[in-house]
Amino acid sequence: MFNLIAASAYFLLIHFGVSGTRLRDALVARLGEGRYRGAFALASATGLVWMIYGYRRAPTLDLWGQPLGLRPLAFALVFVAFLFVGIGLGTPSPTRVGMESKLAEGTDSARGMVRITRHPFLWGVALWALVHLIMNGDLASIILFGSLLLLALGGTVAIDAKRRRKFGDSWTQFAQTTSSVPFAAILSGRNSIVSALGEIGFVRPLVAVLAYALIFYFHGQMFGAPLV
Repeated sequence: MFNLIAASAYFLLIHFGVSGTRLRDALVARLGEGRYRGAFALASATGLVWMIYGYRRAPTLDLWGQPLGLRPLAFALVFVAFLFVGIGLGTPSPTRVGMESKLAEGTDSARGMVRITRHPFLWGVALWALVHLIMNGDLASIILFGSLLLLALGGTVAIDAKRRRKFGDSWTQFAQTTSSVPFAAILSGRNSIVSALGEIGFVRPLVAVLAYALIFYFHGQMFGAPLV
């Protein structure tokens, strides 16, 4: 269990202690954007592999066990998470690494899934992690999936803060037409669900559905926990 705790602490520390902070700005100024991103990607990958290693070797300490009656709801929520992640990855957005220049497009940069949330990938990961935390019900899963949940939710705040510091009014204009919390901008009348669905199209959701189906079917072979 120590390995998992240490890996999770390391993973959270490099993100909350560096990414999105003024320390990141200082490191970018010293190393350059490209070298910083490469170093941070390597550090993140190392932390993630370490977490998986620690999780697979952690003892099983049940807290509430697996609530099997909630499986249909869990499958539905993970499906929604896959839609957010899949469509989000296929949608250009100023909140994604390397796409900050899209802020120059003003409100036109808020298209498709970005009309629903400007952080679709992170909200998808957060929902996926929350479902897995609840459905597993053991201490190791709480540590692993809880860390990923915390990171995803904190990441939405950190990215917003980083963009706000760097781009000022351009970011403010973009942020006023979108929302971090899914559907908040639409419910407040600042954006349109009809426009969002029309711009998302057919291909992105189809890719997400296919990915969900494959993971669902091969979950047992891949992760040792069959779903069917």
